[in-house]
Amino acid sequence: MKWWCYRLSVLLVMVSSSCLSNALAQAPAHLHGATDTSVATVSPHGHTSGQGEESPEGMDFSEFHHHVAGFFIVVFGLAELGNALRYPLPLWTRFMLPGALTAIGLLVLFGNDHGVWPIRSLDVLDTVRSHDQELIEHKLYGVLALVIALCEALRRSGRAWQPLAAAPLVLLTLAGSLWLFVHSHGEHPAFAKIQFQHSLLGIVGIGAALSKGFASWLPSASPHVTTRWEIAWAGSEILFGVLLLVYSE
Repeated sequence: MKWWCYRLSVLLVMVSSSCLSNALAQAPAHLHGATDTSVATVSPHGHTSGQGEESPEGMDFSEFHHHVAGFFIVVFGLAELGNALRYPLPLWTRFMLPGALTAIGLLVLFGNDHGVWPIRSLDVLDTVRSHDQELIEHKLYGVLALVIALCEALRRSGRAWQPLAAAPLVLLTLAGSLWLFVHSHGEHPAFAKIQFQHSLLGIVGIGAALSKGFASWLPSASPHVTTRWEIAWAGSEILFGVLLLVYSE
């Protein structure tokens, strides 16, 4: 089991690194549009004209950030798997999850959407005033990731009330996964494809949340059963990251 897990971990890291390298190689073309000094305007429907996700630059930009987020999730998922299998990992690997979610939260808050602050001139207040549901939901996802990261950092450092300390991770992961089923994409030309991918992510995310909940709170569960649920949690997170790595619009 351990050798199988080790080989899988190496393979996933190689695949994730390859996907991330391809995304980074293409990133300058995506970010070139982001450094343009032209001003993005808001349409009556709330979308940034010419720079939203409907544009080729916007779609490339969105895919790039999904792939980066997927890489971080695969990495912390592997760390969670190692800890679930009781590998003698360094203590700092317990903090891979809050660290990765912090990076993802900041990425979503400050660089996820092509055409809005801080990439372009449409600032935070303009984004909210635009009533663009997609943009606002992206920012809320960033806040969600940062809240989970903070709660998990406290729990894993022993500074949280342990009986219910896993509640933010379980409940917010479940809420974010359910949210994916109704996440708005406006009039995106690939709406059906994106919705299908988000539905898959939502299903996997629900499985991850339930697995973590069972591992944390299942009454009278033996250590062996708890370990199995921890492995299911880690595996679900790895699969979630892989789905983000192959996400496309």
